[in-house]
Amino acid sequence: MAKDIYHDMVRNALENEGWIVTDDPFTLTAGKRGVYVDLAAEKPIFAKREHRKIAVEVKSFVSPSPVKDFELALGQYLLYKVLLGKKEP
Repeated sequence: MAKDIYHDMVRNALENEGWIVTDDPFTLTAGKRGVYVDLAAEKPIFAKREHRKIAVEVKSFVSPSPVKDFELALGQYLLYKVLLGKKEP
C-alpha cells in the first residue's frame, strides 16, 4: 500500500503534539473488505483519565485535477465516517 508523500511529516507532527500513533495504517471493515485509513492516534487527557482518538487520512492533491483529488478525498471521508460510526459509536 503506497503512502502519501506527506505521510511521514503528518505522523511526526502528530507525535510532536503529544499524539500516540496507535495504527499505521488503521483498518476498518466494509463488508468482507479491509479499508485502510492512513493513521489512527490517541492523546491521553490526564485530568479526565480519558483518551481523544482520531483517524487521519493524508492527502496531497498533486494530480493534474485538484477537483478529482477532492472528489476522491470526500468519498473516502464519507465512507470512513460511516464505518467509524459503526465501529466507534
